[in-house]
Amino acid sequence: MTLRGADSDLVRRARDDGDPLPETGGFAGELDGALVRDVLGRELVYADRESDAWSFDPDELVDPVLVSAGHVSPLGPGGETRPLWTLPDPDPGDDADAAVGAVREAVRDRIDAVDESGLAVAFSGGVDSTAIAARVDAPLYVAGFEGSHDIEAARSAAAALDGDADLRVVDVTHDDIERAVRGVVAATGRTNAMDVAIAVPLWLLAERVSGDGYERLALGQGADELFGGYAKVAKAPDDDRVAADTVRAARRETVLGLPDQVERDLRTLRGSGVEPVTPLLHDRVVRAALALPGELLVAGDERKVGFRRAVSEWVPAPVVDRDKKALQYGSLVSRELDRMARQAGFKRRLNDHVRKYVESITGE
Repeated sequence: MTLRGADSDLVRRARDDGDPLPETGGFAGELDGALVRDVLGRELVYADRESDAWSFDPDELVDPVLVSAGHVSPLGPGGETRPLWTLPDPDPGDDADAAVGAVREAVRDRIDAVDESGLAVAFSGGVDSTAIAARVDAPLYVAGFEGSHDIEAARSAAAALDGDADLRVVDVTHDDIERAVRGVVAATGRTNAMDVAIAVPLWLLAERVSGDGYERLALGQGADELFGGYAKVAKAPDDDRVAADTVRAARRETVLGLPDQVERDLRTLRGSGVEPVTPLLHDRVVRAALALPGELLVAGDERKVGFRRAVSEWVPAPVVDRDKKALQYGSLVSRELDRMARQAGFKRRLNDHVRKYVESITGE
């Protein structure tokens, strides 16, 4: 296999036409003697700095470097890596109903196109994962400490969705966290507190999914970035976590941050034995999302306005308007990682105490 995610002819046309969103879910690999990676980095490909070797798996290379999203990189040392595609920045239309309709059609069609064979769904009970769960026939998995927000929300959403929904709870323990930390660090090479806290519940959930005999895991990844789900976007320009001075520009910043998150999540999930399925990151959904005006991203205290309206056609009313906690907080993994670090002697007054704890148990 020289390309993942798309066939060579399609990617070649996208290259020649300069089309950054050629109706794929992302791609990466070798094309005509060079390495390419889609504009949002939804697939991974690595070059070796000292030879013309390359791989989808960095562990197969002596000195790997990840090809940047939207770039082309000639094989062999000394070649010049250059940008090939740029994320579009379309002007928003004036017809709000049409914009929401375009999102509805894109999201519905991409979810309905998901192959259900060997499929499970990562289910936190929020609007993103429920939009997927409502349209596929697959078991639903949630991971967290008993009593955590995500487990309670998943139970509530599953009941609203279908009283017979197959919801499977992965009860997390401190021993699970320590074991998963080792797996996450080995798979991703990352030890910082935020990445580890996000990846640990993903690892444990995917590990259970794989153990139950499922090979593929559907996630709502991308919805918060594309549709204005973050507080820092809603508060632009008053939030110093973004440089943008409008909600739409802040949304663009978060979308451009997806490649780094994708690398972490792909390596975590594949390392724990499953292949991720991300229908909300398909080019068609991305294109529809980018065309939304600011008021369909954030309106007052409501975030992801256009997305919620779009999926309200099939997501139960109690779930459509539900706020969601980030995975590391909703599962309580971030809180417990902090507690474990302090119990191991790494006090908060020390700089970056969770990272130091992670490195102490992984030998990094």
